[in-house]
Amino acid sequence: MESYELEAVGAVTTRPAVQYRTIEVAPVTPLIGAEVSGADLSAELPPDQLAEIKEAFLRHHVLVFRDQTISQDDHKRFAGHFGPLRPVNPPPPDGDPYILEISTDKAADNVAGNGWHADGTADAEPSLGSMLYITRVPEGGSGGDTLFANMHLAYEMLSPALRGMLEGMTAVHDGLIAFKGYTPPADYVIPKAEHPLVVRHPETDRRVLYVNGAYTARIPQLSPDESEALLAMLCEIPARRPMLSCRVRWAPNTLVFWDNRCVQHHAVYDYYPLTRYGRRVAIDGGPLKA
Repeated sequence: MESYELEAVGAVTTRPAVQYRTIEVAPVTPLIGAEVSGADLSAELPPDQLAEIKEAFLRHHVLVFRDQTISQDDHKRFAGHFGPLRPVNPPPPDGDPYILEISTDKAADNVAGNGWHADGTADAEPSLGSMLYITRVPEGGSGGDTLFANMHLAYEMLSPALRGMLEGMTAVHDGLIAFKGYTPPADYVIPKAEHPLVVRHPETDRRVLYVNGAYTARIPQLSPDESEALLAMLCEIPARRPMLSCRVRWAPNTLVFWDNRCVQHHAVYDYYPLTRYGRRVAIDGGPLKA
């Protein structure tokens, strides 16, 4: 690795530890993810505990809460502490408009999210984050892990020359790309938005590399060939650099909360023909700024 890459990683791994009073926080890796214990998500959280969870969220980007028995109302209440709930789009024909059922049956040849991406980046204001609560895992606990990648570090580990080139550039994100191989619902309005290639996290002001293979279509400041080549390289970074990611192994009644503004994830479909079931609640975000 080049020296600037080592410096980017070192800046994270040498940060002073935070002392929590109401929860325990165990990092999944030094660079991303933490398991949180001591919080009961079925109850209203005390303000000091909620403040510590928010601190851990901004620090680790992905929080794992295990052995949680929660109702749909509990799920939404916890998410609501971080912002307005985001309606499912397209809306479910039945059920709660804020809860997306994540269900894999035995006949599925693929699953949503089986590839590196951030959620809904073709929206003008993508979500702040998502809380996925899994209640049924593949029989025997085999497969179905989710990978999460730190896109702050993905940016910081680029060469200074490339970081400089990306400044001021934008990318068009097209919701139709995510439907490749599938037919969108007849009444679904395909979203499309243009975002900076490098955005700043609205709460930490830290830079984020903001491209992903599920939605990013082109860089309008470049020729088509240049755009295709640069996007191919940038979108492959999470897969090519495993050090940026953590791997969460699901167990029944586990809730994972990730920051969609600075994290990509990959729902690994390696459990065919077994099944899995969970519910996801997303939180509204705001405009993305360079």
